[in-house]
Amino acid sequence: MFRPAHCLLLLGLALGMLPGCSWFRSWDGSDRQLTETRRRALEDSTVDQSPEGLYAAGMDALKGQRWQQAGDYFDLIEREHPFSTWATNAKIMGAYAQYQRNRYTEALGILDRFIQLHPSNRDIAYAYYLRALCYYEQIADAERDQRGTEQAMAALQDVVSRFPDSSYARDARLKIDLARDHLAGKEMTIGRWYQRQRLYAAAIGRFRRVVEEYQTTNHVPEALHRLTEIYLTLGITEEARKTASVLGYNFPGSPWYQDSYALLVAGADPAPEDRRGFFRRAYDWLF
Repeated sequence: MFRPAHCLLLLGLALGMLPGCSWFRSWDGSDRQLTETRRRALEDSTVDQSPEGLYAAGMDALKGQRWQQAGDYFDLIEREHPFSTWATNAKIMGAYAQYQRNRYTEALGILDRFIQLHPSNRDIAYAYYLRALCYYEQIADAERDQRGTEQAMAALQDVVSRFPDSSYARDARLKIDLARDHLAGKEMTIGRWYQRQRLYAAAIGRFRRVVEEYQTTNHVPEALHRLTEIYLTLGITEEARKTASVLGYNFPGSPWYQDSYALLVAGADPAPEDRRGFFRRAYDWLF
């Protein structure tokens, strides 16, 4: 998992020169105050309570992976020094601290507000990227609802569209491919269930979607094989042959092609001397 900590350390050294903005509420828009225990823990320390001192303390906490403490320092800057030039910087660093704590909802709240208030900030690309990561790391397994995967893909695509030449866009493209594979896996899971229940029309719809909409994923060979199975089960032999020929032409070394070949041989039983070119001829006939 790409963790741009080194970028953040450089960011921390340079952020102090940027203009801040006034914001009296916390990241979630509430009027809550730091608890007295947390406030006392911060104020009773030897840390300089100036915005510069709190910011430096927050960066030290990040380096030491003391994520909650870092978030507290950055939060305190926003509360106690809202007009300082450090308050804007503290927002994005506080979001990073929440992200590291796997508190994605909190991080997203900070980042959405940062993006809304500072659209021309020099680190806006990183804010969009970190926002996408918060969605991406919440992707559920293929057995569960995939709305989170779709949200992650949309956020990652936002990074690619807005900052196409950045390093963040390059990483986002890789993660989009992984997310697409995840969605294809969900379609396969549902399709297999329909097939086991003999709901063949529904299963065909799922497997076709994988073939047509997720062509770059590694689920396509199995989807083609499953379609071949269903067509043979339904007695649609010609459609099964066409599907298997596409599978053999595009994935000749796949075990799924071997399984489809075996099924068709068992059903059609061409002469042994004809078997080698069986699917190639079917492909040529089709196209």
